Amino acid sequence: MPCDHKFKSYLNLGRIDFEPKTLIVGTFNPEWPVNNPAEWFHGRTANNYFWDVLPRLYGEQSLINATPAEWKLFCHNNQIAITDLISSIDDADPNNREHVKALAVYADNAIIHNFEDFAYVNVVKLLQLHPTIENVYLTREITETYWRHLWNPVAYYCSQNNIHERKLKSPTVSPRFKPGVLNKKYNDGLIIRMKDDLLSRWQPEWHL
Repeated sequence: MPCDHKFKSYLNLGRIDFEPKTLIVGTFNPEWPVNNPAEWFHGRTANNYFWDVLPRLYGEQSLINATPAEWKLFCHNNQIAITDLISSIDDADPNNREHVKALAVYADNAIIHNFEDFAYVNVVKLLQLHPTIENVYLTREITETYWRHLWNPVAYYCSQNNIHERKLKSPTVSPRFKPGVLNKKYNDGLIIRMKDDLLSRWQPEWHL
């Protein structure tokens, strides 16, 4: 039994009622294990700052504690569509403990190291179907060949069609995050929170 994306019905943008100008692309959000707390894209807000940083790019208050309805309204008002690269992991087996364990950590590396058969979202086709999209962002930096292979056609299409394309630092909390290192970097004597550092990294890449 494949593991579908938890919000698969949204991936091809068929559920939006506006013409998007910005497309934000993530990786994968599994529909199982059943205790996945995400209620929409980037919805595991205990360790993901997406809904804090994105509204603040637009000069608005954080939506980290908001509801999915409020997230969707924000996207509607700002003509933002959200999707992911993977629509399902077709060789995932819910009866295989190792598969369940790999998906339960919600980590990109766990996906690419434990599975081989995937169904993908055709991001280039989405851009062709929605020519109003002027900006495309991937919410991860690319180092691994696997993700680079998936993203290169998108980046090429954007470069050929005058679409602003950027790869952003992941909004997921990293266990390697050390505020003390950022103190030295900014030399201001303050403890810089990860979400503030993330905002400072996203701002130069954003189209506003």
